[in-house]
Amino acid sequence: MDQSLSARAWALLLLLALLWGGSFFFIGVAVREAPPLLVAWSRVAMAAIALWLAVVALRVPVPRSGAAVVTLAGMGLLNNVIPFSLIAYGQAHLPSGFASILNATTPVWGVVLGVAAFRQPATWPRALGVALGFAGVLVLMGPEKLVAPGADLLPILALLAASISYALTGFWARRIARDGIAPLAAAAGQVTASALILAPALLLAHPPGSLAMPSMAGIAALLGLGLVSTALAYAVFFRIIAIAGGGNAMLVTFLIPPVAILLGVAFLGEALLPRHLGGLALILAGLALIDGRVLRR
Repeated sequence: MDQSLSARAWALLLLLALLWGGSFFFIGVAVREAPPLLVAWSRVAMAAIALWLAVVALRVPVPRSGAAVVTLAGMGLLNNVIPFSLIAYGQAHLPSGFASILNATTPVWGVVLGVAAFRQPATWPRALGVALGFAGVLVLMGPEKLVAPGADLLPILALLAASISYALTGFWARRIARDGIAPLAAAAGQVTASALILAPALLLAHPPGSLAMPSMAGIAALLGLGLVSTALAYAVFFRIIAIAGGGNAMLVTFLIPPVAILLGVAFLGEALLPRHLGGLALILAGLALIDGRVLRR
């Protein structure tokens, strides 16, 4: 049962929205100079170093069982490797604000997967929320994509696939409590697994010496993405879960798109069309129904 949100929990929630909303800004800068695979790998590699330092400093118990290794490897694949790579690819072709709106459909996919694959009940508010979420995606894409797919259809599908992968993570993450893995150790373990999974693909696609050194702005974006929007964000996320519950932590989904949109407009020169804002409004309305708090109150 989730607890009520204290002032401290709200402050952490807003901080997390800034950290994760900022990830779309950092990716938007980084993919201008680095390929998506390098962006994804550097993100998890730097986060792994920072989080393991925290694990050691705080003396957090480290799981060593085979079941824990499988759990963390699966988390790394679903929560980092697949979505981080697809988001970086998508943002190489689309604005960061657009990408963040599509990313906000994650809870919608969670309901669809829960009903279709995990036999969860489908209440009418959740069904209506899913319908509004899909309507928001269609408005966001524009009718022309359905009639005559353009060059940006593949990046859009990649971003939607990233959201589906995040939704699958929600079901896989139940294994963390089952296997008795401490939250900070889980965060460190999953990004470590992600870095190990991505390393061979990165070396095959971009052998050492084949890529130019990014500019200082590119390096700063990669550092911000790995240390701020991944390592620190995971620490804040698990802290919110500890003091306010997982359901309250997922309220961040409502806050990330506005942050990412504002940063993209302010610093990347991005512009959003009225239909983008209309799609965002429909998706947020769908999320409100799926979350259920408004109806309960």
